Amino acid sequence: MLTALPAYAELMSAARTLEQAKLATMLADPDRSRSLVFRAGELTLDASRQRVDKTTMTQLFKLAQQADLSGRIAALFSGANINMSEGRPVLHIKNRSKESLKTPSFTRLVDFANQARSSSFTSVINIGIGGSDLGPAMVSAALAHHSDGPKLHYVSNVDPSHLHDVLLQCDPANTFVIVTSKTFTTVETMRNARLARDWLATAGRQDDALAGVTAAPEKAAAWGIAPERIFDFEEGVGGRYSLWSAVGLPVMIDIGPEKFTTMLAGAALMDEHFQTAPMGENLAVIMGLLRVWNRNFLGLPTHGIMPYDQRLALLPAWAQQLEMESNGKSVCREGKPLDIATAPVVWGAAGTGCQHSFFQALHQGSDIVPLDIMIPLSPSGIRLAGDWAQNHNILVANALAQAEALAIGSHNSEQPHRHFAGGRPSNLISWPSTTPNVLGQLLALYEHVTVVSGFIWDLNSFDQWGVELGKIMALQFSEVLAGKSSAAGLSATAADLLAEIMVDLPDAE
Repeated sequence: MLTALPAYAELMSAARTLEQAKLATMLADPDRSRSLVFRAGELTLDASRQRVDKTTMTQLFKLAQQADLSGRIAALFSGANINMSEGRPVLHIKNRSKESLKTPSFTRLVDFANQARSSSFTSVINIGIGGSDLGPAMVSAALAHHSDGPKLHYVSNVDPSHLHDVLLQCDPANTFVIVTSKTFTTVETMRNARLARDWLATAGRQDDALAGVTAAPEKAAAWGIAPERIFDFEEGVGGRYSLWSAVGLPVMIDIGPEKFTTMLAGAALMDEHFQTAPMGENLAVIMGLLRVWNRNFLGLPTHGIMPYDQRLALLPAWAQQLEMESNGKSVCREGKPLDIATAPVVWGAAGTGCQHSFFQALHQGSDIVPLDIMIPLSPSGIRLAGDWAQNHNILVANALAQAEALAIGSHNSEQPHRHFAGGRPSNLISWPSTTPNVLGQLLALYEHVTVVSGFIWDLNSFDQWGVELGKIMALQFSEVLAGKSSAAGLSATAADLLAEIMVDLPDAE
């Protein structure tokens, strides 16, 4: 375990020392600051505003060696069964390799996407939840300036308003529905899928307007989707890591197979970097170790993701699932209780809007929140005439200013309400402009950061048993609402609320 590693005690001692150091003073040392700038592909990581020095980074790399990080990375890429609780290899990286682009399954996916793009469909609806929604929806928003296919909608919530309001925007005679579910049994997804199928039937359509994306193709066929419109992926691809598989079909329809393939190539580039770059140059290793440093040695329980790119507004939600579903665990890979904290609470929003909401607390609140501040250095997809470059310059200035202000602060003892303590760490991640290739690099980087911190914490970052109990209880409550079972055994307040719903909605079934 982490606490048993020799470097752990050294790092705890370093943390106590560095907690007293002024980050402003550390940042004023140009040699130290420039030594904490790293590059891979088109991404630049400026970690100079982290509360670390050269000695600390050396100790963190030593910690990684003692945790056998290199061996675990090698096992990930080798296809070993590192998902121990499910007895599976972890295969999402395989989906973006050059070899996967030559497979019949990928060719079939491309052909179908091209067919959908050239068809009479004016709308496509993807119905999924979790990894079957967050990744594709985030990418479609991030690459909206590349969208040239049918109008794409994403539906995830079983709340009837979500699907209902999307259907109101579409014509059942000209709409295609993709049902995305790894198991093809996810309650929310299948309920929405049934409603969408009934809606298509009002226009005399159904079989020709449905496709399924799943790791259980036989269940999709039994549900009624024609085999030629079922696209499967392997069990070893976890939902939150599945964007690169057939789960990316709606994105492929949205931006076209060529640009989707370019995004895969960007991710593959970052995979190669992660697998081969030395620790001291490896972006994912460095960011993963800094996440462990902030969480376990500086005791900072949350982590903010702030993209200064409006099209990346959904990235914090995607990163939240990625980290918290992967590493939100309190037992090690072998099931033994851990004596350390693991995944930070990940949250965030797009800048500059977030500066006018919660950044007050980030600058002057009692809790210190490490941030990843992201910024493309030039705009993309701007087609209208006007001085758009000046807007982007203001955006960049704000991103950099927030990073500096959080780190340096501003002393004011005479007016305490205007005092900024500073000392608040951040990474500044930048790239030339948001292209499909660069987005692939960025998303793969974040996947690897999660994997690195999970390896250091000795977790299985590839299962998600923690979501199961709530699902089981929801099914029990649904049975009560449907009149198929009693509320016996439930808490008094739960039973009271269910009774109230049953009175208000007697035909809830």
